[in-house]
Amino acid sequence: MRLALREVWTAFRRAPGLGVLSVFTIAFSLFAVGLFGLVAYNTRLALERLEERVEIRAYVTEGTARDAVAAAVGDVRAFPEVASVTFVSPEDALTRARTEMAEFRDVFEPDALPASMEVRLKPGMRDPDMVKSVATRMAGYTFVDDVRYGEEWVQKFYSVRRAATAAGVILGIAFALAALIIIGSTIRTSVLARAREIGIMRLVGATDAFIRAPFLIDGLLKGLIGGMLAVALMWITRAALTATVFAFEFFPAPVLLLGVVAGAVLGLLGSALSVGRQLKRV
Repeated sequence: MRLALREVWTAFRRAPGLGVLSVFTIAFSLFAVGLFGLVAYNTRLALERLEERVEIRAYVTEGTARDAVAAAVGDVRAFPEVASVTFVSPEDALTRARTEMAEFRDVFEPDALPASMEVRLKPGMRDPDMVKSVATRMAGYTFVDDVRYGEEWVQKFYSVRRAATAAGVILGIAFALAALIIIGSTIRTSVLARAREIGIMRLVGATDAFIRAPFLIDGLLKGLIGGMLAVALMWITRAALTATVFAFEFFPAPVLLLGVVAGAVLGLLGSALSVGRQLKRV
């Protein structure tokens, strides 16, 4: 291991420019993938926040006994899809309307708004079919006058979500493949620059494992440093976007660690493939 590390350092001193170029190529390739991932991650968070607004509202017929409504609230709360149920009295509805639409507060008269049950569903159970199923069951209560949940809005929202997910997967794979090709080509150039050295080592009887070791370590270190640089560039970009456009959430720590590890793995694999091809030629 010590000898392999010494070979890596010697190779870097001989051609520092090529080594730095390899590191920055890996960094910018991973940065491009990471930047797309950052946009996709924030898009997903935004869609999740919108999804939390999915709500079913069942309007109660005037004059319905509070006990009947309370029993219904308990029944609906027991639905497996339901996260919470809130009973909104006519007085509460009036107060809310006057607060949310202050410019029209004088228009709303006492008892002008009906009582209602507001239902929010659990995460993962807010797709159009689930929402419609819960709304249909709530409409079955005799004292429920009307049930609304923005059916058209829910349908459009999930269509946009499915399209965004599909586009994210396709573009993510495309970016990752492009990064892999660029990184592989860069490391291959580095290996080819030492093709003569590989040939001499083979002539003096060095084993394939002995020849590969310095290149594998070299690729691993370059990928590791490139991954860390990519994370730093993403952080700077995220800070700039937050300051000039709108607030961007950054990746959680496990994802950042995964990005650095991905850089190291790509560097290692690129070196292994490139030096393997070169060994077959000598």
